[in-house]
Amino acid sequence: MKRHPALWGIDLGGTKIEGVIMEWGARRQPLLRRRIETQAERGYGHIVGRIRELVRCMAEESGRELPETLGIGTPGVLDPRLGTLKNSNTVCLIGRPLREDLEAALGVRIAMANDANCFALAESALGAARGQPTVFGVILGTGVGGGIVVNGHALHGLHGIAGEWGHNVLEENGAPCYCGKRGCVETVLSGPALERRYASLSGAALRLPDIARRAAGDPHAAATIRRLVEYFGLGIARVINVLDPHAIVIGGGVGNIDALYGEEVRAEIRKHLFNNSFETPILKPALGDSAGVLGAAMLAADGVSLR
Repeated sequence: MKRHPALWGIDLGGTKIEGVIMEWGARRQPLLRRRIETQAERGYGHIVGRIRELVRCMAEESGRELPETLGIGTPGVLDPRLGTLKNSNTVCLIGRPLREDLEAALGVRIAMANDANCFALAESALGAARGQPTVFGVILGTGVGGGIVVNGHALHGLHGIAGEWGHNVLEENGAPCYCGKRGCVETVLSGPALERRYASLSGAALRLPDIARRAAGDPHAAATIRRLVEYFGLGIARVINVLDPHAIVIGGGVGNIDALYGEEVRAEIRKHLFNNSFETPILKPALGDSAGVLGAAMLAADGVSLR
């Protein structure tokens, strides 16, 4: 097999592992994409084996040698000091030296970042925020996270937690969070949190898309979406006051709610902004569920891997 310039990436999720081989050049079109089940219930060693299996299948199918560097997006953050994964909702990964074990299993260098950074990297280079110097990528889904890209490079930070706004306190004495604090952004703005809020008001259980659709005629749905708008405005204004990004892109299921992109949310942001105007575009993602794996592949070119 002959080595050709290409970017390889793996998006490691709780239920699926997706791989891509992508062109190196400006277009960066996918040349091959494959997906397998994670089977996380079978444990950490099995997940490492599944990634190895997928990468080797990609090499066979593409007729390419393994790359010198493989980008991997993870649910969680690699601790720069300990070299182990932390803050992961795939709990069998926590405390494990995932990068080291994958480098040993595959014989290649691993460039690793969390899934929010991969999302932000892809949308800033290929998607909705293409060409913007500084991008804050927001994940609003089952959990809440964020990633920062500056001049085409993912920003990781000293502790590996740059952009992780989901566990800042947003509501004093609010609901308990798994991280040990109360009232975190995640306990207020995540999809499950909004669904619980609606249920507490109405006595009925609805999925978030249904709540959003009923907001025009259901007062409890309207109050739930209003809460999302108010607290998103407060939470994101704090990020803007510190980072002042050129663009914000919202991913995750909650990001499908149109109210996050209208004038009401911009008015809420202005209430808390240390500026006399608010011009930052708030964008829907352009890459859909491709952003994670494409961003992971771009880590190989990004040259940053928390070493």
